Amino acid sequence: MMVNHEIIEKIKERVQAQRDDILKFFREIVAIPSMESQIREVGERVAEEMKKLGYTDIWWDRMGNIVGVIGDGETKLLYDTHIDTVGIGNPDEWEWDPFQGKVEDGVLYARGACDEKNSTPGMVYGLAIAKELGLLDGITAYVFGNMEEWNDGSAPNVLYAEEGIHPDFVVIGEPTRMQVFRGHKGRVEFQIKARGKSAHAANNYLGDNAIYKLLPIIEAIKNLESEFIDDPFLGKGRITVTDMHVKTPSINAVPDEATIFIDRRITFGEEPEAELERLKRIVGDRDDIEVSILKYAEPSYTGFVYPLDKIYPAWAFPEDHPFVQAGLKAGKLLYGEDFPPAYKWDFSTNGIFWAGKMGIPTIGFGPGDEIHAHTVLDQVKLDDVVRATEFYALLPGLLEKH
Repeated sequence: MMVNHEIIEKIKERVQAQRDDILKFFREIVAIPSMESQIREVGERVAEEMKKLGYTDIWWDRMGNIVGVIGDGETKLLYDTHIDTVGIGNPDEWEWDPFQGKVEDGVLYARGACDEKNSTPGMVYGLAIAKELGLLDGITAYVFGNMEEWNDGSAPNVLYAEEGIHPDFVVIGEPTRMQVFRGHKGRVEFQIKARGKSAHAANNYLGDNAIYKLLPIIEAIKNLESEFIDDPFLGKGRITVTDMHVKTPSINAVPDEATIFIDRRITFGEEPEAELERLKRIVGDRDDIEVSILKYAEPSYTGFVYPLDKIYPAWAFPEDHPFVQAGLKAGKLLYGEDFPPAYKWDFSTNGIFWAGKMGIPTIGFGPGDEIHAHTVLDQVKLDDVVRATEFYALLPGLLEKH
């Protein structure tokens, strides 16, 4: 169907007519705790809304993610929205119930309001409106409500490799301040493990302290960033020692093992194996310290395990890519000619799989600002949650179909 002024107005009318339903749905899924990827209950609520809106197929993948299907065309469009959240941290830091939240000046403050239940209602309702208006002709569309906080990229990897869903286009619903995003840095997670010799702290000279072995390595890592690439779009690579685990017989003993964990944000031109070798050079040729790339093999809440190296590629599509342009056109048609150019996330998303590993055209669009993610000020403008529905409804009509 040709997108014209009449279609734009119909989308806006349909969205406004369903505003109360969209926001009711949003408040209800935010109120359902889904921390640590325990998404079954919130997924069931999402499935209920999909069924009401006429999705033709709704199912759970083996990992435990919810998938809704609408339309039956050859071109496959997938909307990726993670419906889990991080934990609430120290409850005393919240001035309101983190799940019931509070609304102030049109802003909802609650866990998951920004990251990322904010995109779920718009995606679910937007595709139903698109179907109603003929904008899904030639398209099979999916809403993929998944567990991303557990390990970004795992859920789409399972959907693609194990469930056989191979989309032609993907929209990530992570917060983008209602702009189109087209990429972000990748990352690699490392560990450096030092082995020593235990002894009573009173006789520490008889031991070999594993913690002390890591101190010069930590200092060297802190000073590494001057060597990293600074990409014109994605920015400069970063490295951070994020955690340390120590094994010791007691707090009155010399520890015989210590491990540091490292988050290395990589930009274009930086490769995981090369970064592994960089860390090995810092450690030097010794048999008491080992450097390795971490592996992810945690079971989901269904017990399903999908082992992966913790390598998350950087990705970006150029501004003139047809799918990026489709997103920008949708923004201009809906929100005006001053709609901004495509930008990027600072954090990581499931785009590391869809785009970074598989090369599938991917953009991001969602309400909220990532600076509020994972904080006690987790928040989103309710008007933006509703307005995002317009974007998700219009975009399918602007795709280059098979």
